[in-house]
Amino acid sequence: MRYIISGKNIDVTEGLKTAVYEKIGKLERYFTPDTEIHVTLSVEKERQKIEVTIPVKGNIIRAEQVSNDMYVSIDLVEEIIERQLRKYKNKLIDHKQAASNFNQAYIEDDYFEDDAIKIVKTKRFAIKPMDAEEACVQMELLGHSFYVFRNAQTDEVNVVYKRKGNTYGLIEPEY
Repeated sequence: MRYIISGKNIDVTEGLKTAVYEKIGKLERYFTPDTEIHVTLSVEKERQKIEVTIPVKGNIIRAEQVSNDMYVSIDLVEEIIERQLRKYKNKLIDHKQAASNFNQAYIEDDYFEDDAIKIVKTKRFAIKPMDAEEACVQMELLGHSFYVFRNAQTDEVNVVYKRKGNTYGLIEPEY
């Protein structure tokens, strides 16, 4: 794997590079040697953040982790990527996609236990017409991170969701 390590508001020391090589290097068995791994280390106020991006044929495997200690962030981001690789492997097998960035041994062997998607609960509810602001209030009252509603202006099903920084997003269908 080829590492591209950069820093924002931080000097990338040899110790940090070594930690990245050791921790992210555990993923080497899944990828071919020419796979690029982009690692960005950044510091904002007291937050130590690592972002890892791995472009693979037609997709991007990406994870970020924030903590008070950069070494902790590095440890945690590797676990997130492994979880994503489990899901991506199932997708590769299910859709029989080309896997040129991955070692053939990774595709054939069972490194991970089965992580098939299982729907364990189904809810049915009436969708009341309302505007997006009212939907955000309902979402907050329920303590959820998203809320499905029928837009009173368009009569279409929309979704509002929480974003980072206490902001909201709205998803509208496009036909």
